[in-house]
Amino acid sequence: VLGVSGGIAAYKACELLRRFTESGHDVTVVPTAAALEFVGAPTWSALSGKPVSTDVWSNVHEVPHVRIGQTADLVVVAPATADLLAKAAHGLADDLLTNTLLTARCPVVFAPAMHTEMWEHAATQANVATLRDRGALVIEPAEGRLTGADTGKGRLPEPSEIFAVAIDVLARGGVGVR
Repeated sequence: VLGVSGGIAAYKACELLRRFTESGHDVTVVPTAAALEFVGAPTWSALSGKPVSTDVWSNVHEVPHVRIGQTADLVVVAPATADLLAKAAHGLADDLLTNTLLTARCPVVFAPAMHTEMWEHAATQANVATLRDRGALVIEPAEGRLTGADTGKGRLPEPSEIFAVAIDVLARGGVGVR
């Protein structure tokens, strides 16, 4: 599962998705409604070869808000915004992605992307610590150019780096990561 939350770095998740699919992985993309403001559902569907949904009300008979997480081998959230990290840390489930995170029994990898001040904020750091304590792998954000002219720590790691981490987690069978 590739979860995509609503940050400008969502466009980089397209390359990550391409890397997964070209290496033979069957990927279900679960963007938040805010992510679709940056990259539309047709793009995710075309790149994954699957329909894309963000809400728990589509295809209710298939119970996607439970089944997607239950059947996943790995969940990667890239980008993971401060909002998404907070929801995940506190068990909030108000959309398909956060429901999927609550039902996932596989390794979960978060690749944060946000402005430096947001990354360094005590609330975000506490949320990251909570997620790590629960066994999730939270990749450190990169340093560099952010939105606009801002630079600093908070940039989404390169898709190649996220992909390498994900493949390593899959190869280890999730050992050391929930």
